[in-house]
Amino acid sequence: MAVPRDSAVGEQGPDGGRKVAKGAKRVAVVKSESPTALVRRARRINRELAEIYPYAHPELDFENPFQLVVATVLSAQTTDLRVNQTTPALFATYPTPEDLAAADPEQVEEILRPTGFFRAKTKSVIGLSKALVADFGGEVPGRLEDLVKLPGVGRKTAFVVLGNAFGRPGITVDTHFQRLVRRWKWTEATEPDKIEAAVGALFPKSDWTMLSHHVIFHGRRICHARKPACGACPIAPLCPAYGEGETDPEKAKKLLKYEKGGYPGQRLNPPQAYLDAGGKPAPPLGAA
Repeated sequence: MAVPRDSAVGEQGPDGGRKVAKGAKRVAVVKSESPTALVRRARRINRELAEIYPYAHPELDFENPFQLVVATVLSAQTTDLRVNQTTPALFATYPTPEDLAAADPEQVEEILRPTGFFRAKTKSVIGLSKALVADFGGEVPGRLEDLVKLPGVGRKTAFVVLGNAFGRPGITVDTHFQRLVRRWKWTEATEPDKIEAAVGALFPKSDWTMLSHHVIFHGRRICHARKPACGACPIAPLCPAYGEGETDPEKAKKLLKYEKGGYPGQRLNPPQAYLDAGGKPAPPLGAA
C-alpha cells in the first residue's frame, strides 16, 4: 500500500490503516473557502485516496454488462457481499437476458431471497431483461438515456454500468458518497442529482469513475456513518469534519473495517490488482 507523499498524513499503522501524526499540520477549512481552494482541496483528497486504495474497484462481481446491471439493481438495501454470494446461482441458471426474461418468477424469488426485498427485485430484473430483449436486441445499452428506461435502473445504477462496463465516466452517488462529500464540504446539496453536478464540477470527467470508487472504499472502511475513525484517517488533515468520530489513534484503529491482511473486500472474484495488494476473496454463500 503506497504511503501518501504529504508527511502530515502520518505513519502507516497496523492492518493497513494510518494514524495521524501528533502535531500534524492541518489544512484550514473555513466557511469562506474560495471555489479555487475547494477544487484544490477536493483534488488533493482524491489523490491521497488513490494512493491509499490503488486497487479500488467496483465491489460487485460481474463478467459482462448484463451481469453488472442486474447485480447493481440487486444491491439496493443490502450489501455487495450478499449480492455476490447470490448471483452465481442466478447467472448459472439464467446466463442471458433472454433466459431471465422467460424465467418463472417464483424460482427467481427463491434464488434472490437472501438479498431482501426479493419479490420487488425479481420483478425488476425480469422486467429489465424483457426490456433488453424487446428494445435492445438482448444487449445492455451504453447510453445513460437508454439505461434509465430499464425497470429498476436509476442514474446511480446507470453510472455504475457506464463507468465499469463501458469505460464511460460517471459519478456513483450512493449513500457513502453522499455522506462523505458533505462531510468534506464539497457540497451542501442533499439530492443525488445536485450532488452529482456539484462534485462533477470539481473534477475532470476522466476522474469521475475512479473518484467514486475511492470515496466509496473510504466510506466503507474508515469514514463510517455513525462513528468515523478520525484518529486513523489518512486524510484527517484535509477534513473539516475531523473530530466527529473517535480521534484517539488506538481507539480509532479498532473501528477500521478490515479483513485479515488489512484489505477488506466483498467480491468472491476480486480483480488481480486487489489480490496482488494482499486482499482476500470473500467467502461464498453458506461458507463458515
